[in-house]
Parts: sequence; structure tokens; C-alpha cells
Amino acid sequence: MADHKSRPEGDEKPSYDIERDATSSTDDSATIHAPAPASGDTDGRSTADHEGKTANPDSALSQSAEAEASAPSDEPEAGRTKLQTTVIVGSLCAALFLSALDITIITTAVPTIAQEFRSSAGFVWIGSAYTLANAACVPIWGKVSDIFGRKNILLTAIAVFWVGSLLCGVSVNMGMLIGARAVQGIGGGGIIVLVNICISDLFSLRQRGFYFGITGIVWAFSSAVGPVLGGVFTSQVTWRWCFYINLPISGVGAVALFFVLKLHNPRTPLGKGLQAIDWVGCLTIIGGTLMVLFGLEFGGVNFPWDSATVICLLVFGAVTIGLFIFNELKFARYPVIPLHLFRDLSTVACFVLTFCHAFVFISGSYWLPLYYQGVLGVSSLLSGVYLLPYAVSLSISSAISGWLIRKTGNYVYLITGGLAIMTLGFGLFYDLPGTPNYAKIILYQIVAGIGIGPNFQAPLIAIQTNAEPRDIASATATFSFVRQIATSISVVIGGVVFANEMDSQRPRLVEELGPSLADQLSGHNAASNVGLVGDLKGDEGRIARGAFLTSMRTMFIVYVAFAAFGLAASLLVRQKRLSKDHKEHQTGLKTLRSRTDRSPANNDK
Repeated sequence: MADHKSRPEGDEKPSYDIERDATSSTDDSATIHAPAPASGDTDGRSTADHEGKTANPDSALSQSAEAEASAPSDEPEAGRTKLQTTVIVGSLCAALFLSALDITIITTAVPTIAQEFRSSAGFVWIGSAYTLANAACVPIWGKVSDIFGRKNILLTAIAVFWVGSLLCGVSVNMGMLIGARAVQGIGGGGIIVLVNICISDLFSLRQRGFYFGITGIVWAFSSAVGPVLGGVFTSQVTWRWCFYINLPISGVGAVALFFVLKLHNPRTPLGKGLQAIDWVGCLTIIGGTLMVLFGLEFGGVNFPWDSATVICLLVFGAVTIGLFIFNELKFARYPVIPLHLFRDLSTVACFVLTFCHAFVFISGSYWLPLYYQGVLGVSSLLSGVYLLPYAVSLSISSAISGWLIRKTGNYVYLITGGLAIMTLGFGLFYDLPGTPNYAKIILYQIVAGIGIGPNFQAPLIAIQTNAEPRDIASATATFSFVRQIATSISVVIGGVVFANEMDSQRPRLVEELGPSLADQLSGHNAASNVGLVGDLKGDEGRIARGAFLTSMRTMFIVYVAFAAFGLAASLLVRQKRLSKDHKEHQTGLKTLRSRTDRSPANNDK
């Protein structure tokens, strides 16, 4: 909900009045009742403290909302047993685990895959093809689930992911593998966003903090076991099992969800549902995102930064994104991303820090194994084991944060404190040694992991407290979109920085190692030839490892800068009370029409 001080006169009515009107006219609108007081609800940035200084409409709004909260309501949480809740959440987490695992399981396998297919350029794109397709399709999955219902679309996403995993496993060349990874990413994006949306539909704001904390553990657990599993499969069997492992797990997860997940099914006719999708918005956001990322990927590696190819990709990508925004504002009846979500400064700050957090987090899971293999000279399996302190500390931190949100109702201190520690942790990565020093390696990862944990889902709680009930699904999808875009860009930019830095060291490598070895360790060839570094002995090995370490330190400086920017943005996040009351959300075209009729865009027309 946008702050009343920044709302233009004549804009939409306060959210509680809108929701009360909506529930009186149709059963298809969802109500989340007014917040009940909770300990630890406010801090120095609390809106209650700030707004209570003057008389304003929000005081009457609060009284009206509290009266509404005291009325009897249909609370789905009270109608479920603990066993039912456990089975539902467990099944959702199993589905999420699949999608999250495929971001990290290939980190230790990528050098082997790139070497087998003799494709140095594929080193980055094996990872980014998945995360890019994942991110680009997230808003579409969220909107389609609004139209056709959560359960059906979640099962569809799992099916797409299953097909993509099968194609990855049987790939015969790098092009086929990258295409199959994109199919995987499309399904994985649906899984990621729909798990969060389903939890939002199932639980009140106060309870969501706890269950979102559990999903944070899933992300952390996948980060921990992914590289290890990838290393085991690559060294002991074949890298193809990084994808085959998804087939039985996704099948069992889909069957479990089919039987246990009980959410509203609108039974929307296929034709009418497809007509309701904002296809122009979908195409422009996907096209614009792809062009920008291709421009970043090609710049300084395949083409000079000032080449026509790179400039055109970046410029036309930006223009296409501008067309997307224009379409969402003026023409889209059911926007992919409702832009009125960005009217509130606290919400914008949450999206910014979410981007920075995801941008930095994925770099640890993706690039630390390269440090272990290229600088310390360990195997792909051991590089996954070395990553465990990072993932375990992250998991514990996420779990504690979810418990604290449910216990105290406070999320602001967790967001800001986590980002501060994350900035410190990644700053320490600059000091990672060129020879094994296990005290530093373990300690630095623990500090970084503790900082990352709280911000897996705490920003989503902050975003949902500022969103009106009818916009919860769109806000959640936008949150997931920002997070996945950040991971896509992070892998690409990290690869570009590393490749450019290795290329800048080429003259020295030519002098010390000769032109043949220098070519293999320069630019975008370096990451895919990381195994070569381990085979070099004496001074040659020392020089090659030193070049890798120098390049990785430059890369970590970039990630520290993003972490610091996210920390600055977190200072603008406001604390609000977290309600314990909840009513299940109703999906379908009838609900969408009700929202559109009351939307700010329509009120302005």
C-alpha cells in the first residue's frame, strides 16, 4: 500500500475500504484482515511512529480495520491439521528444491562439460541460460496462476522442468544443452514463484515469515548439496546425472502436490484465459531482458564494448523495456507487472535490495568453486565440499531469521543487519589466499553466509505488507522476477569481469608461459580451462594461479559494491505490523476483473 503522503489527490481509496467493498460484492476477492498488535512491531523507521504525529486518514483507517478484524472470518489456517500443513509445506519445498538445485549443481560440473563439448563460450551460458529463462518467465507464471489457479499451473511448471531435465541429460552438443537448460529454466521459474505465491495464499503475514524462512533453508540446502552432488556425479559417474537426478524427484513431488495441495480452482476456460494474458507485455519484457543480457555477455569478450553489435543490443534492449513499461501503464488490462507497486518508496527499496542480495548471493555459489579449482588446484568434488561452510551458515541464518520474524514481527533489523554482514563477508573474500589457509577459507564463508541468510525472504514480507491484498500475487511474482534477473545478470557480469581481467594479463602470461598456454588462459578461455591450471607445475603453475587469483579479486570488488548499495537501500525500508488474520485468496477472471475495475489506472481514466 502506497504511503498516503505520496498518493496524489483523487487517487484510489484506502486499501481496507476497497477490500471491504470487494468482499461485499463478490466472493472471489481475498481479504487479509487488519494487523493485530505485535511485540517488536516498530522501530525508528516505523510508519506508525511517523504518521501518528499528525491527524490523517490512516488513523481512521486503522480503527476501521481493527473493527473488521474482530468480525468472524473464514481462516484456512484453522481448518488444517499440523500434519496437513507439514505435508503441504514439505511438498512445496521439494518442488522448490528442484529448481534451486539446478542453479548450483552444475557449478562444479561446468568446467568438465565445457571441456567435453570443446566450447569455452558455453562456460557462462550453461548457468545463465537457466537463470535467464527462469527470470524472464517468472511474471508470466504469476499472472497465469491468477487466471487458471495455483495448483494446475504449479504442476504444469514441474512438467516443463521435467522435460527440460531429460533433454539436458541426453544433450549431444553445447547448443542442445544450452537450449535444454532454457527449457528447464522456464519450468524452474514457475516453480520458484508459485511456491512463494502458494505460501502467501495459505498463511497470514505473521506466519509467512516462518514458512518463507523454511524456503530460505531450501535455497541454502540446495546451495550446499548442489556443488557436492555435481562434483560427485562429474568425477564418479557422469555430469549427465546432474540432470537425471531431477526426473524421479520431480515425479514424486508432482504426485504429492496433486493429492495434498488444496487451493481454489477457478476452472477458467482455456480460450478466455489465454485472451486475458498480457502477451505484448510478456514479449517486450522477455525481449528487452534478453537483448540487454546478450549485450553484457558479448561486451569485451566476443565483441569490443564500442562495437555496433554490443551498442545495438544494449540500446534496443533498453528501448524494448521502455515499451514494456509504456504498455503496462497505458494498454494492458491485466498487467504482467502492475506498476503501481512502485509508488511506495519502501517497496522500491525492497526491490532494489532484493536485486543486490540475489546478485551477490549467487556469485558465492557460482564463482567460489572456480577459486577452489583454479587457485587452490582441488578437484571438482572437493570444490563442492569446500563450499559447505558458506551454505550451512546461510541455512542456519535463514532458519533463525524466519523464526524471529514469526516471534517478534520485526523484519527491518534483519534486512539491514544481514546486508551489513554480507557486505563484510564478501569484502573478506578479497583476502582469500593463493595457498590453502583453511581458517580464512572457512571463517570468511561463514561470515558471508550469516549475512546472506536473513534476506532470502524477509524483503518479500516487507513488500507484501505494503501491497494491497489483491496485489499479493503480483508483488510476489515481481519479487521473484527481480531476484531471478539479478542472478542471471550476476553470472554474466561476473564472467565478463573475470574474462576481461584475464585478458588484461595476457601480455605477462605470453612472456612467462608462452603464447600457446597464454591463449588458453586468456579472456573467456580461462574459466573453461581451469583444469589446465591444476596440471601446471612449478613456476608455470604459480603464475597461472596468481593470474586467476588477481582476476577473482577484481570480480569480488564488484560484488562488494553491489552489497554496499543494497545496504544503503535497506535504510529506506519501513517496519509495519504483521497481521495474524488471513482469508484464502480466490483466483480466476472474475477476481481479475474486480481488481481491474478498482485499479488506480482505471480510476485515472
